[in-house]
Amino acid sequence: QVQLVESGGGLVQAGGSLRLSCTASGTTFSINDMGWYRQAPGKQRELVAGITSGGSTNYADSVKGRFTISRDNAKNTVYLQMNSLKPEDTAVYYCYAEVRGWSTYFWGRGTQVTVSS
Repeated sequence: QVQLVESGGGLVQAGGSLRLSCTASGTTFSINDMGWYRQAPGKQRELVAGITSGGSTNYADSVKGRFTISRDNAKNTVYLQMNSLKPEDTAVYYCYAEVRGWSTYFWGRGTQVTVSS
């Protein structure tokens, strides 16, 4: 199994930046894709960005050009650099990992990001 721990959330003013980190432990050699989802109050969880073990990335349209996902396989860590933050980016951000042999994602506990206007 895999355990995921996020860090880096907080409160920031609109236009500011935050960097989220998520470090995996356990059977990390089995991890394929990693990335981030977010869930705002009263809304469904949505994909923010994902990255494959080879470094291919995908983003939600709402964050393209503002967020950058990266990954350090040696450290089993995925990052989300968030720039030009908007109040609508306020949500709990969850790290996920797709692990070979498992039909569901592994999830972190989430980190709160709050953007004030």
